[in-house]
Amino acid sequence: MEERLSLDFLRVVENAAIAAARTMGFGDRHKADEVAVEAMRTTMDEVEMDGTIVIGEGERDEAPMLYIGEKVGLHTRAPRVLFPAVDIAVDPLEGTNLCATGAPNAMAVLAASEKGGLLHAPDLYMEKIIVGPACKGAVELDAPVPDNLRSVAKRLDRDVEDLVVIVLDRPRHEQLIADIRKAGARIRLIGDGDLSAGISAAVVGTGVHMVMGTGGAPEGVLTAAALRCLNGQILARLVASKPEHQERLEKMGVTDPKRLYDTEDLAPGKKIIFACTGVTDGNLLKGVRFFGEGVRTSSMILTFDERQVRFIDSVHLEKRPDIKVRFT
Repeated sequence: MEERLSLDFLRVVENAAIAAARTMGFGDRHKADEVAVEAMRTTMDEVEMDGTIVIGEGERDEAPMLYIGEKVGLHTRAPRVLFPAVDIAVDPLEGTNLCATGAPNAMAVLAASEKGGLLHAPDLYMEKIIVGPACKGAVELDAPVPDNLRSVAKRLDRDVEDLVVIVLDRPRHEQLIADIRKAGARIRLIGDGDLSAGISAAVVGTGVHMVMGTGGAPEGVLTAAALRCLNGQILARLVASKPEHQERLEKMGVTDPKRLYDTEDLAPGKKIIFACTGVTDGNLLKGVRFFGEGVRTSSMILTFDERQVRFIDSVHLEKRPDIKVRFT
């Protein structure tokens, strides 16, 4: 599945990123998301698969496209042909506000696996702690912040003062931020884009050592899919603070709202593909660049079974007879 579909999924996220990038800086987050969804959905229907959206634009069937349970892929137009069955999680535009304002780290994201390979996470918050390969097993979600920081520092053979922790800049994280600063670690506060942050923690050389705090559960599953391929770790727990949250959990088949999820619980698949394309410049990927002869994109494709990490720089040429390709 991975070899057959990975380049198709590359095309899906590239088209979504290009569509979103054309709205970059316009200040209209809804328009940016809308065009990314439309481009992703249209391209996905050209892929030879029997796909089902398990994490998408929302839990309500009235969502126009890429809603949970929606069927996608060429199977919808050729139902009698036997295509591989694939579960798909998408975030057509991770960081809608980032794209709308031209801020860094907006990207188009897709994860896929065999059936049952991705947790059907409700659209709730989730407590998270994310670390890279060297720190797997060194942290605990309920451990005091200083203990986790010391454990990570020990694994990385550095001082706590040398660590960089990414935290979403939200009022709910005031105590977490105070605890990290008191312990002596440095913090990189971000306005949005905790999925990009989670991947950065698992890639050596990004200058990010941990991600801590509460963010979206769907983004947690997408992050877990990437971390399975990168050998990182995410520990997480759903946050259900209202009666309607419990109803969502039951609807999605979650029977234990206090369950602690490890990476393989969120993304248990044996055949996992993770694909993303930068919309705006970020820690991992450059954003979409428009020029006279076409468009240039920067993408990453991860495959779990094949153990491949591919960074792909693509030039999409205009269909003109006088096009020139330049090496830069």
